[in-house]
Formats: sequence, structure tokens, C-alpha cells
Amino acid sequence: MSAPIVPILDSHIHLYPASELSSLAWNTPGHPLWAQHSLDEYRRATASSSDILSGFIFVETDRRNDSSSSSSSSSDTNDSYTGPLEEVSFLARIASNRPRPGEGHGHSGASSLGDKDLCLGIIPWAPVHRGPQVLAQYLDTVRDTCRRDGDEQTWAKVKGFRYLLQDKPDGTMLKQEFVDGLRLLGDKRLVFDVGVDLHRRGMRQLEEVVELVERVHEGVAARESKTTFILNHLCKPDLTLFDTSDPSFAAWRQAIFTLSKADNVYMKLSGAFSEMAPDFARTASPDDIFLALSPWLAVVVAAFGPARIMFGSDWPVCTTQELGTEPHNAWDKWRLVVERLCVMSSFSEDETKDVFWGTARRAYRV
Repeated sequence: MSAPIVPILDSHIHLYPASELSSLAWNTPGHPLWAQHSLDEYRRATASSSDILSGFIFVETDRRNDSSSSSSSSSDTNDSYTGPLEEVSFLARIASNRPRPGEGHGHSGASSLGDKDLCLGIIPWAPVHRGPQVLAQYLDTVRDTCRRDGDEQTWAKVKGFRYLLQDKPDGTMLKQEFVDGLRLLGDKRLVFDVGVDLHRRGMRQLEEVVELVERVHEGVAARESKTTFILNHLCKPDLTLFDTSDPSFAAWRQAIFTLSKADNVYMKLSGAFSEMAPDFARTASPDDIFLALSPWLAVVVAAFGPARIMFGSDWPVCTTQELGTEPHNAWDKWRLVVERLCVMSSFSEDETKDVFWGTARRAYRV
């Protein structure tokens, strides 16, 4: 039995042109991703599903900026945010079909969606840690950048923001400035993408996310006014484990069920290849990967259900586990793993459509 053919909204991809490689905080010459990864490359990776790919959500790529350091002054101005604002400008050009030479986008598409139309949502970086006053000023600058380098519709594609937490000191997200910044996003109906790392940082980060959601939602009566949290990459559990009696698995499971009880919290089925043993992720079949991940996937399905989980490829990060001799590239392989999940969970066609398309549309309001 195979999953029904449904449209795909890829809820988590990263894009950057070759001209801006040096602005990526994590990327250096010699890194597997030290090359342009723009729409031309993404289209090649998704060619097998081009007829059902309905769009993508872009998520910020951790550009260098002075203010991301925990020691930076709260008086930082937008001059500190050159890298993230360059990224907004790049996405504005994609979303408005205004490519610069060599940036790898601008496809107009006679019979398929053009690059502009594939870009359904943009999640830039934002200085949430600076509190609502600085954050509000920054949002104005992002809006102005979208209008300057895109068109009037580009700002409407900005659906939320991310401040990557996985490498920040413990306690960062629980400071009152951070909580109040997230409340501001909720007031403006903008989502917050949550990037934490249980695998490398330990359970403390996930415990803080539970407390963060409680504090941001506290006292907000109307569900539609509560900030929407979208959890990235299963919260990065250690997927090299094959023993579900391990204490870290039990702690992760408890936190996932706790988070699922809160309003406006969603989970992305994404990022798993980076948390698995590299040789296994590269060489195993989609069915074998599904079997290895089934304890974690079963928890996510039981906690959130198909209406609050969404497919995300984490392209191009997922490609670091590719081998040229594979029958499937990394994007295809992960799509098949999620299809297998839908079949084994006995999801209906409508529920499968939620996982691949509907949940992301609702969560990001696209």
C-alpha cells in the first residue's frame, strides 16, 4: 500500500547565493555546503516531485550578525544586522522575481510554478532577545527592505521569524525581554520557529522551551492571539540511539507530549538525517530509515496528530548525507520516509494531505 499522491508544501528549506557564502556564520571553505544553494539547485533536487510541489517556506540560514552574541549591547542598531537584512533582500528578490545575475533564481515557468510563486513564506532572523522595542524597530526595517527590494506583496510573505536557540547560553529564551518579544510576534500574528538541540545541548533546552511556551501564552485568553510556535527538526533528539529505555528518549517523549498540550504549537518532520549516524543515513533505504525512526515518529504522531505535524526537507542541510550512487537523493529519501509514516499510521488521504500541505498552510497562514 502506498501513500496517496498529494500536493507538497516543503515547510523548511534554506537558500543562499554564492555571492553571500561568507555571511553564513556556520559555513567555511571546504564545508560540504560551501556552494550556491538557490532555487536552481532546489528545483533539481525536487525534480521528481515537480508536478506536486506547491511551494516552500524559507527559514533563515544563521547569517553573521554582531547582535547574536550574548555579550552584545541591547543598544545595538540595525547596523549590526547587515547579514540578516542582506538575506531578507535576497528573499525579496526571489519573491518578486527580480534576480541579480548569478543568484540562481528567476525561473518564470510556462507550465509549472515560477520561483516567485513557489516562495509561499519567508521566516527571517530577528533579534527577539532584545525585547519588544528593538524588535518592533527591526520588523519595520524588514518591511521596508521587502518593499524596497521586492514589491508590495513581498512583506505579506513574511510569516514569522526565527532566532536560533540551539547555540545560545542556557536561560536565553527565559529572559523577560525574550518572552515579551515573542508576545509582540503573537500580537502581529507572526509565528516563531523554534530551533533547539537536545542531541548536543541536553534536556535543559527542551525544558526551557516548555517553560517558554507557558510564559508567552500565560494570561492570553484568545487562542488566535497566542503566539504560534513551530518546533523544528523534532527538537533534534539523538537519533543514533536504538534503545528506547534510554533516559534521554523518555525525557524527550515527556517534553513532546507536554508541548503538544499547548495551543498553537506545531512540529516539523524535518532534520532527522543530521541526528542519525552518518553512514546509516547515507546508505539505508527509506524503509530502513523509517523503521529506525519509528519510536520517535510514533511519539510525534500520538502527541500532535496529522493536523499539527508537517513535512519539511531541511534542504540543503539534508544533502550532507548524500551519496552519488544512491537510488534516491536526500530530498526524495526523506519524502519517502514521511510517506511511509503516513501509510503505517493509517492516515486518510485528507490526513496525509495535512502532513504534506495543509498543516503548514494553516500554521504559517499561507
